[in-house]
Amino acid sequence: MLRFALRRILVACAVAVTVSVASFLLLHLSGDLASAIGGPEATAAQVEEIRRQFGLDRPLIVQFLAWAGRALHLDFGNSYYFRECVVDLVAARLPITLLLGVVALSVALFVAIPLGVLAAVRRDTWIDRAALFVSVLGQAMPSFWFGLTLIMIFSVNLRWLPVSGNATWKHFVLPAVTLGYYAMPAVMRLTRNGMLEVLASDYVRTARAKGLPPRKILIRHALRNAVIPVIALAAVQFGFMLGGSIVIEAVFSLQGLGQLAWESIARNDFPVVQAIVLVLAMIYIALTLAADLLNAALDPRLRQS
Repeated sequence: MLRFALRRILVACAVAVTVSVASFLLLHLSGDLASAIGGPEATAAQVEEIRRQFGLDRPLIVQFLAWAGRALHLDFGNSYYFRECVVDLVAARLPITLLLGVVALSVALFVAIPLGVLAAVRRDTWIDRAALFVSVLGQAMPSFWFGLTLIMIFSVNLRWLPVSGNATWKHFVLPAVTLGYYAMPAVMRLTRNGMLEVLASDYVRTARAKGLPPRKILIRHALRNAVIPVIALAAVQFGFMLGGSIVIEAVFSLQGLGQLAWESIARNDFPVVQAIVLVLAMIYIALTLAADLLNAALDPRLRQS
């Protein structure tokens, strides 16, 4: 287990370095940052002064090493637009995005896992076909359109839930359902396929031959093994949710990290964009690593991979 954990940690560190380099280069290769900061009305002299002031006139490798060194100490500089410390801006908005992601993932798992189990147990029935239809619909439907539809129904027409903001728990209901429905199809299909494979295995047939109650076989023997891949998928989906929250937070005006990223991209606030990309990437890498270690603890066969 220790060797497996060390290998996974080394891979995670390599991915973190790669993401850091990629996030830095993508912004710097997207165009002239000094001209973008100065705006269309800036003169050539002003652009050169901006380039000198922010160190954009230095070689790219020197800029990256300086940025990476500061980032290791959680120093991302100051925002060009908000005129505040980037770390303070990110720290103030991150809890809202994390809360939205946790609630949305809980909604997805709460609906998708029982639906996947039911579809596997009732294979080739109308229940199975209905579950697959919900899965296909969830993948085909744009999340922003689904969110706007929920706003029209539950906020505008029925007036049950607020349209925007994050003051109370009610403000998170519609965004969490919208974001959770995005992750639900993959979890449901994986649970269904895992249950079908486990229910056809020898040890489940042996348990049935011994006369064990069907519910005990389903929960203790089948679901326990079928849910192992779902753990890794849940970690991946949570990372996708944090990245996908940019659109959802914009639709529902949640003042989270996604909304901050949207505002920063629109205003060419590059230090904030770099910090958000790096923070979300590190969270995603940490979640994937934790899922790998948990899966290895639950299934010793994975430690040999």
